[in-house]
Amino acid sequence: MADTTSQSNSESRLWGGRFASGPSPAMARLSRSTHFDWKLAPYDLMQTKAHAQILERAGLLSQDESRSVVLALDTLASQVASGEFTPNEDDEDVHSAVERGLISLLGELGGKLRAGRSRNDQVATDFKLYLRDHAQQIAGEIIGLQEAFLDQANENILTYSPGFTHLQHAQPVSFAHELAKHVHALGRDLERLSDWDSRAARSPLGAGALAGSSLGLDPELVAGALGFHSALGNSIDAVSDRDWAAEFLFVGAMIGVHLSRIGEEVILMASREFAWAQLDDAWSTGSSIMPQKKNPDIAELARGKSGRLIGNLTGLLATLKGLPFGYNRDLQEDKEPVFDTVEQLLVLLPAMTGMIKTLKFNTELMTKSAPAGFALATDIAEWLVREGVPFRNAHEIAGACVQVAEERDCELWDLTDEELTRISSHLNSQVRDVLNIEGALNSRDAFGGTAPVRVREQLQVLSELIGAERVRWMG
Repeated sequence: MADTTSQSNSESRLWGGRFASGPSPAMARLSRSTHFDWKLAPYDLMQTKAHAQILERAGLLSQDESRSVVLALDTLASQVASGEFTPNEDDEDVHSAVERGLISLLGELGGKLRAGRSRNDQVATDFKLYLRDHAQQIAGEIIGLQEAFLDQANENILTYSPGFTHLQHAQPVSFAHELAKHVHALGRDLERLSDWDSRAARSPLGAGALAGSSLGLDPELVAGALGFHSALGNSIDAVSDRDWAAEFLFVGAMIGVHLSRIGEEVILMASREFAWAQLDDAWSTGSSIMPQKKNPDIAELARGKSGRLIGNLTGLLATLKGLPFGYNRDLQEDKEPVFDTVEQLLVLLPAMTGMIKTLKFNTELMTKSAPAGFALATDIAEWLVREGVPFRNAHEIAGACVQVAEERDCELWDLTDEELTRISSHLNSQVRDVLNIEGALNSRDAFGGTAPVRVREQLQVLSELIGAERVRWMG
């Protein structure tokens, strides 16, 4: 009968003393995670270097040993970065691979670095270091997309366009106001990332398997060395908490939703029916059979990938919901959805930025469309309110104006003074002050409104906020 135990080298595993034999091949395949967690290798080396300094401080490494360890870690980090050192089939995970590399460089001294640590607190620390680093990269890409929208908005303050509700003409707006709405939405994504980071900036290292260490180590000191604000205050919570992973996936999903909505608007604007925007050749694709096509693939992929990002969130939440506190192997399933969300955003965001930055808008067509579809009816109602008419009555009068214009197949400004007076004695020729685009927009000059004077102020504030976010994330 064939031997069902693994022939792997037991020295590559971080456990096994109480086992008479190694794991079966199927068990080894199921347990192996280096095919995805090798991304954490630079961060595992980083936290191992900080841990070595803590071991020296606790008297568990001599000064000479600590120097040798740091040199070996630097060598191994260089080999990992170049691809010279990689995991092999006997490595169960990133931690066992890194320890193997250190032992090959340091001999028995390499095994001392396991003291006071467990894979439970190591992996949580590595993962947080990775995610905080990549959240910074994502933030930088969001800022780039905000700047692309802001540049387009500054060019279109006096471009008028229909504003939509229910995807139907609602009221005319400054097109810059339309573009700026996306800067605000992306700004909330940055706020969420920042808020997330304030909670993620707590180190699990020092928690050990779940009960902490008896070796006189200092979790607060190693936390500071790794750029965390503090260590986590409960060792069991430290190794079992994945709130920060799920919360990051929510932020990522929300970014994806915003990108999807932006994509949907670009698809509509670039359609033949709207014809408001033209895609740049470098940021669109063609058809394999129809030579005339210019397809908004970036915008469509933004819609598609948003579903993937939402799936990553719901998948991890489903994994976490039934786990008791303390480390459980189920938590190995936290990494792939997070890695995928990071990778998808870092591919998608720069493409979206390029597409938005190079869009060409048909401003003449937009301006012509802005008042169409009786979009100035609300302006009639609000003019009546300023004349002292209760809004309930003003709404009915404005609706009656729309009805007459529909019957005549004309726009509201085409109604004669006689027709206006016949609809209501409250109407007179002065209502024409708001029956044009400039008058309608200028009247909406409250804070946050679409009047050009307010839009200019809004864009200046957004520019300052983006500058502050760039300093916060990029330094």
